[in-house]
Amino acid sequence: MDATNYFEHDADIGVIGRGPTMETAFESAAQAVFAIMTPMEAVRGSLPISVGFEESDPELALVTWLNELVSAAREKGLVLGAFRLRREADRWSGSALGEPWRDDLERGVEVKGATLTGLSVRETDGGWEARCVVDV
Repeated sequence: MDATNYFEHDADIGVIGRGPTMETAFESAAQAVFAIMTPMEAVRGSLPISVGFEESDPELALVTWLNELVSAAREKGLVLGAFRLRREADRWSGSALGEPWRDDLERGVEVKGATLTGLSVRETDGGWEARCVVDV
């Protein structure tokens, strides 16, 4: 009988967003995701995108928010650099500013999407913390 074997690989990165509100922690997590792809200070975002979704569970909302942003950026060929999110009950409305990839933007690692691994959204002494692992 064959034995089960495993190997290690570096296909994931954990991101953490912090802020005074849950929404700002989510915005900070989005910054962390896109900073994996390129330095945020180099992004001159002027093209707006909007995302909206319904989710009652804050942890699943974080994954949905990040995946909506990654998907929209990939679909439009943009890199995103500024994020805003608002929550009203279970309805989340967000936006981001982005720009098309330029030749002079340093390309880091492509983020494929947010996962449920290491997923946590919690209130801390200093505000809120939102974390998860993204697949790269």
